[in-house]
Parts: sequence; C-alpha cells; structure tokens
Amino acid sequence: MTVDKELEKLSRLTPPAATPEARARALAAAMQAFDTAENNATAAQGNAKGWRQSSIINWIWSPAMNKKFLAGSALATLLVIPAAGYLAIELTRNGLPIVDQTEIAGNLSKSEASKQPAATTGQPVAVAPQIPAGNVSLAEQSVAVAQALQDKEAPALAKPDASQTSEYDANAALTNKPEGSAAALGATKRAAPAAPGIVPQRQFAEPMAAIAPSPVPPAEGRMQMQLDPNRERFANAAANPIKSVATDPVSTFSADVDSASYAFVRRSLTGGAMPDPLSVRVEEMINYFPYDWPGPDNADQPFKATVTVMPTPWNRDTELMHVAIKGYDIAPATTPRANLVFLIDVSGSMDEPDKLPLLKSAFRLMVNRLKADDTVSIVTYAGNAGTVLAPTRVAEKSKILSAIDRLEPGGSTGGAEGIEAAYDLAKQGFVKDGVNRVMLATDGDFNVGPSSDEDLKRIIEEKRKDGIFLTVLGFGRGNLNDSLMQTLAQNGNGSAAYIDTLAEAQKTLVEEAGSTLFPIASDVKFQVEFNPERIAEYRLIGYETRALNREDFNNDRVDAGDIGSGHSVTAIYEITPKGSPAVMNDDLRYGAADQVPAEASDSAHHGELAFVKMRYKRPGEDKSALITTPVNDGNAVATVDAAPQDVRFSVAVAAFGQKLSHVAAVDTYSYQAIADLAAASRGTDTFGYRSDFLGLVRLADGLSQR
Repeated sequence: MTVDKELEKLSRLTPPAATPEARARALAAAMQAFDTAENNATAAQGNAKGWRQSSIINWIWSPAMNKKFLAGSALATLLVIPAAGYLAIELTRNGLPIVDQTEIAGNLSKSEASKQPAATTGQPVAVAPQIPAGNVSLAEQSVAVAQALQDKEAPALAKPDASQTSEYDANAALTNKPEGSAAALGATKRAAPAAPGIVPQRQFAEPMAAIAPSPVPPAEGRMQMQLDPNRERFANAAANPIKSVATDPVSTFSADVDSASYAFVRRSLTGGAMPDPLSVRVEEMINYFPYDWPGPDNADQPFKATVTVMPTPWNRDTELMHVAIKGYDIAPATTPRANLVFLIDVSGSMDEPDKLPLLKSAFRLMVNRLKADDTVSIVTYAGNAGTVLAPTRVAEKSKILSAIDRLEPGGSTGGAEGIEAAYDLAKQGFVKDGVNRVMLATDGDFNVGPSSDEDLKRIIEEKRKDGIFLTVLGFGRGNLNDSLMQTLAQNGNGSAAYIDTLAEAQKTLVEEAGSTLFPIASDVKFQVEFNPERIAEYRLIGYETRALNREDFNNDRVDAGDIGSGHSVTAIYEITPKGSPAVMNDDLRYGAADQVPAEASDSAHHGELAFVKMRYKRPGEDKSALITTPVNDGNAVATVDAAPQDVRFSVAVAAFGQKLSHVAAVDTYSYQAIADLAAASRGTDTFGYRSDFLGLVRLADGLSQR
C-alpha cells in the first residue's frame, strides 16, 4: 500500500521539461548504442547491400512535415522525437557510419554549397544532426533532425542529372576533412512538382541557431558543418566623405530612381529589428516619396530643376543644397504600346507566402493596369528556363491571369538561362517607339549556371544594347540578394524595387506605372561644380553606389540611370560656407590660388554658390543633351521653416536614412527631432506614405533604446 501511495503521489507531479541539451545527449547516446548493436546485423532478404526494401523514413516524414499538425503540440513529443531515434536505426542498418556533428553555426547559401565537390569515397557517410534551439518549436526541431537523416539515406549523396526533378541544396561546408572523407554533406532535398499544378512539399528553410555541442568531444579530423545564419547580401559602400572644394570642386553621379531600400527598411522595422546599415541607401529612401516639384511645360525639354539652399537642421554651421528634378509626365492617352516579359523565379526558395503568392498577386494588379493592345509574355526559371506564356495581347486578359495563377514553386535557381530566354522573347516582340521591358521577379537567389554578379552583369550589359529595359522586383526575406538586384538594375537600363506587401505592389506597379514602365530619358547624369570663393566643403548625401568619375559626365558611352514619365529625382548636398567654423580641412599652403577656376573669379559668376549640370539621352538616341542651372543667393532661404514643404519633408527622410546607416554627421540629431520635422511638413498625404514614415521613425526610436 505504501508503495502504491508513493506512486500515486509521483503520478500527480509534473515532470520537468527536457532541455534541448538533454535531448541532444539522449539522441547522440541512442545513435552510438544502435551503431554498436547493429553493425553486424544480417542483411534483409533479397538485398545484398543490407538495407530494407521499404523504408519507414518516408512513412514518418510526410506527416512530420505538416507543421500545422505537429507544431507546439504534445503529440510532437510523443511521436516525432521517438521517430527520430527510429530513423537512426534505419541508417545504421544500412551500414552508414555515423559522424558526430558537434558544431553548427548556420546555413551556407545555395550558391556557396553548389561549389562544394562531390563525395570522394565510395561509402556514404551519415552525419548525426544537432537539434536547433532558440525560438524553434519542438516539432520543428524534430523535423530538422528527420530531414537531415533522410537526406543521408541516399547512398551516393551526388547531385542528380538534369533529367531528374529534385533539387539538392547543400546547406553546409565541411571543415577539417580527413583524406578520403566526403567533402560535402548536409544536402537538403526539395522535391519539384511532378506535374504542372502540383504544389511541392514545404521545406524547412529558415536558418536556426545551434544548441550546445553533445558531450562527446570531436575526434581529431572529424568533419564539422558551419551554417550562415543570414544569407541576405547588400553592397558594401561607405558613406560619402566630406570633400574640399579647393582640391575637388566637382561632384558627378548617376540618377537613381530605385526604391528598394525604403521598403526593406520598413519591413525590418515593422518586424521589430533595426535594419542592416548596409541595406540603407539614403537616396532611395528620399526618392521613395512622391513630391510636387514643378515640372517642364512640354516634352521638348523633358526635365526641370529646382534648387533650394537652406540651413542644415542638424548642424547650425552648414547649409543644405537641395536639387530636385522633375520629368515630363506623359499623358495616359498618349502612352506608347508596351511589350512586357515577366521573368518569374519559381524555384523552391520562392515557396513562402511573401514570395511567389505575393508575386502572383502583384502581377495580377499590373495586368489590370495595362491597355488592351499591350502584350505580355511569361518566362519562368527553376533549374531550366521555360516559356509559360507566348506573347499575348492584354485583350486576352483571362489567358494571362490564368497562366499567372498556375505558377507553382519547385527546383533550383538558374537565373542566367531565364534571363537569356526572356530577352529573346522581348526581342521577338519588339515594339518600335514603344516600351520593351523585362520584369524580373525573384528573391535574388541565383545558384545554377553563371551566378556571380560579374557574370550576370556582363549578360545584362550585352542585352541592353537591344533597347530593352529591365525592372528587378525583389521578394521575401532570409535569402534576398539585394547586391545582385542592384547590379542587374544599374547595368541593364533598369530600376529595382522591393515588394514586401500588396500595398507596395500597388504603389510600384499601378500608381507609379508611368515612371516604372515608360522611360523618357536614359543615361541621366548629374554634375555639380562648387565655387571655391563661396563654398569650402561639401558632402553628397547618398548615391554612394552611383558615383561616376568626373570625365564620365561627357562620355556618352558610360551607362547611367534612367528616368520614367513623371518621375522625380532628388539630391541633397551638405555644404560648408567659406569661413564657417564647421570647415574640416586646413587651407593649402601651396597652390591655393591655382585651385580657383578662372570662371569662378569672374565678376559674372562671383555670386554663384554652385553650377548644376545634367546630361540625358532621349530613348533610342546615342547623343546626350545638356541642361544647366546656376545656384546663387536667390535660391537660399533664411530658416528651415521658410523652405518649401516638400523640401523639408525630404530633408527629414535624408536625416532618418543617415541615422539608420550610422553616419556621424547626424549622431546628435534625435529621432524625435526627425519626427517633428517630418510631421510639420507632412502636408497632403493622399496615400498615407508620409504617415507611414512617421510610424517608422517612432519604431526606430523605440528599438534603438533597447
């Protein structure tokens, strides 16, 4: 009776939860025990290789992949964890030696893994997986284990030939490799759809942190896998420095109408994290917003420049020179015919709600915006490129929308072949004096075929000679290759945007379709010369990735940015007047007088602060035209509040972008001050973009104080 009572008391107690470390140790011990017990197991009948004809792995794996069924439930504990141990039995019965994996740091990108050599031994090797920890459910941890074990079941561990429909995505590089060992393990197999319309299994793709290593220390020469926790790539460009007018009076850069950076920053902040400073391109944040700059009266002179000089809100000893360019707005009734090719990434990495499903909805919005005599083609790429829809008039809208709806993810990412196929289609349907554009939609992951930025850059540069423009639309997180998107857009007569919501798709592809689709000028360049008699120093805010050499301005062979119908471009310089205490550079001891251009000392130009020049080519032309604007005291206002409303708001955005990218000039300028400046200059906010901006400033303020 006493024993029964004690047992009854114990039955009422809640058992302590198993820690990830305990689960890992138990799993490692189980695998070692099974390895010892099963090494001499008799081969199954009818199989000389020793493994069973029917594997329980597939029987367990399918329900294990259903996260909705298992995630966070007690059933996961009762079923999946024991199942993982049983899977270890299956592997050991196959005669696969188990290598203890003791260090996992994150996932390698697919492009890095594709470079790993194939296994060098005849005998396959199984890696004992670690269970990821952190904010990962127990069921997801178990699924990760089962996935790793299943991937090692194949005896060859080699990538299938092109006729097969599975993608082997290597997630790890192996270090400390002993002679004769496998050089690459940890491939994640993603099954492509067997037939059109079949959705492939969702994969466990999110990078996860690793738990503490198992208690068994790594043996000498054992292989270890390292995973890269963040595969997003951004161009590394340092902020523009302060330059002395005495030695470097001329600033030259290419126009930029991209908006990808602002949308990416917004997604980071609304997701509860400060953005990567490298993801912040201040000029893209400024140019994200529509402004009511005065535009030209007719298309004969497609641009008009408006310059404002005002005090700097974050430095009382400097001034801002604000240059706003507005392009001629083509009336909707006169827009030329459009020949569009949708080049859509349908690889396995696009199988996320914010990737292919959002992409399909975005293109549906755009198709509804086009005219009946416009044409649309669709090319997809995943391993091999394929034409889903031949050139089709928008009058047959239902056919186009049906082709979009049928798109399903699956396979690896071979973007280069898709680019070739898309440009070929665009060339076949080329519309003279019309819009000919490839619209590439992807998460930026190119890992099959020519996949380096330089290789793809060369392809795009060659294709732009045919007069076909490029738009690059980025989708999703965790795998975004922003650096490659920028490379393609900047070298393919194109622009780049990041689509994080359907509202952003509406803005980019519908509300701003004119500036997105209909170019009014190509190779647009700016050059500003400062008068050394009036200005001591200057700093261009943003445009780091768009810098040009001084001699490039007059060289019509140098590619530059493109501007569409009704689009505006804004550039802001922080300038230091002669004699200001903010001057950072000492006067030159020798040759200072020689640095002053003769025209600057001429009385006719004595009152000028700077001289703004702009070069552009009309579509289809090879020779550029020039527009010039002198800047003098008549462009200046005495106070910040006296500056036009749109100027003040764009300056607030510039301050915010600099603060997010850790530019020292705004260190003492608070987020609250930025919010106050933006709120006072919000004005008419038809689509709520400026109110949205104010919300982001408040989020950044809160997140920065953690």
